[in-house]
Amino acid sequence: MINYQSFDAWWWPYVFIAIAGWLATDIWRWLGVLIGNRLAQDSAALTWVRAVATALLAAVIAKLILYPVGELQNVPVAIRVAAASVGFAAFLMAGKRTWVGIAVALGCLFGGQLLLGAAVG
Repeated sequence: MINYQSFDAWWWPYVFIAIAGWLATDIWRWLGVLIGNRLAQDSAALTWVRAVATALLAAVIAKLILYPVGELQNVPVAIRVAAASVGFAAFLMAGKRTWVGIAVALGCLFGGQLLLGAAVG
């Protein structure tokens, strides 16, 4: 039987990930296109799908802010929450332009780190 350990080439894990990732996502994309074209924009099914997608995105963002990994762990929680809040406010004030919210949030994050570094140093 062929399995993940069957191949001893350096490139095999990359091929495995590419194929598995492609199969896992493209099937659902095609099914979404086929089924989604038949649903009304204001149907209960699409409203539910949008609500679930929004909740998942909010959960991922909250996890990144409250329980980060890597270098972001060194940034205090208050700075992370303030940067996200100010970035969201800028996003809304700029007519829901995503790049504005991201740029402002990053600027606040960097500025908070610089102020913190100046206060400590």
